[in-house]
Order: sequence, then structure tokens, then C-alpha cells
Amino acid sequence: MKAVFGILLVLIVWHLLHFLFPSSLILPGPVETFEVFVKILNRETFEALLSTLLKGLVTTFIVIAVGLPVGFVMGISDRVYEFLRPLVTVVQAVPVVSWLVVVIFLWGIGWQGPVVISSLSLIPVAVFTTVSGVRSVDRKLLEVMKVYRVPRRTILKEVYLGSIWPFVLSILEVSSGNVWKAVVMGEYLCGDRGLGVLISWARQYVDVPRVYALTIFTVVLGISFERSVKVLARRVWKKWRLS
Repeated sequence: MKAVFGILLVLIVWHLLHFLFPSSLILPGPVETFEVFVKILNRETFEALLSTLLKGLVTTFIVIAVGLPVGFVMGISDRVYEFLRPLVTVVQAVPVVSWLVVVIFLWGIGWQGPVVISSLSLIPVAVFTTVSGVRSVDRKLLEVMKVYRVPRRTILKEVYLGSIWPFVLSILEVSSGNVWKAVVMGEYLCGDRGLGVLISWARQYVDVPRVYALTIFTVVLGISFERSVKVLARRVWKKWRLS
């Protein structure tokens, strides 16, 4: 019920703002946007959705596949941390527009640009979050387990993974929540298909209600994707703990 009241509050505020700024070129009303939203539920939009979804899944996989191992190694080794930290920090600090220039020079307009830009934007967060999780492990506990010659597999599973799992969930939540924004932005800047491209076309035609409708469509799907990833991650963790 709280979510319903929250949505109603947003609609009321939206309607009041539209009353103050009635021009559709500034802020189209909720009714007008909803009508356009219904119209865009067609084959073209769903094909664009599929393209964006695939890019989002690939990006999430790259972020996890790169961020977790690199962050884990940096967390357990101070030397590796001091060696890689400047590189990861630079990647995190580089503006998106700079990556845009690079990917356009390398691949031009296509699917590679949005995936690369999104991955580079999210990997540093995954790396540093994993480092924090690994370094939160109790060092005295590790020393005791080494004294009693506890198998490394058990230490890895019960200590390290058990300690960093909340951080892994945080990575999944941040990545799955932000990957849509990053991918759609990449598509808008250098994509050849996807929801970002549709938003770009709507902007070129000055179709503001369509921009809002596509944005709402993207937000709804992004939230659904984030919730699905969280549920799947928790189920995987339960199976891991029981194995």
C-alpha cells in the first residue's frame, strides 16, 4: 500500500507541476504521457527493449566477472591493492564523454559502445566494494583457522564468501539498478538500436511526451530487473549455504 500511495503522490505532484507549466514542450501531463505510453507498446519498442536487455545482461556479467575477482585479490594482498588502485581510480574518474570518444573511434556506432561505457562505469564500484568486504574479515579468525589447519576451501566458503556476501548483494543491487541508466545513456550517445536510440529519435523530433513515456517504460523495466536479480542472488546464496 505504501508503494501505491507513493505513486499517487508522484502523480499528484506531476499534475500540479503540469498545471504550473502547461506547455507539453516543458512537462507533458500524466494523462497525455499515459496515452503515448500505451501507443509505444508495439513491436518496435519491444525489439528495442530486447536489445537493451541483452546489453544490460552482458554488462552485469562483465562487471561481476571482473569486479569480484579483481576486488578479492586486491583485498587479500596489500601489494596488489597498491599496484592496481591507481588504475581503478583513474578508470572511475574518467568522464563518460572521454570513453565515448574512444569507443566511437574503435567501434563506431553499434552495440559495443554502450556495453563498454556501462562496464567501465560500474566495474570500479564493484572492485572497491569487494575490497571493503574482504578487508572486513576478522584477521584473528583467519589466524586461528590456519593454526588448526582448516582447509582453504572451507576458509574461502565459510569465512571470505560469508563475509563479503552482503557486499556482493550490494554490487548486484547497484549494478542491476544502474546498468539500465548506463546502457540507455550509451545507446543514446553511440548506439544503433535500443531504448536509448528511441529516446534520441524522440528528442530529434521534439516529441517530449514520447521521451517521458519511454523514460517511464525504462524505469519500470529497470526496477523489475533489479528486483529479479536480487531474488535470484538470494536463492543462489541459500543453495550455496546448503551445499
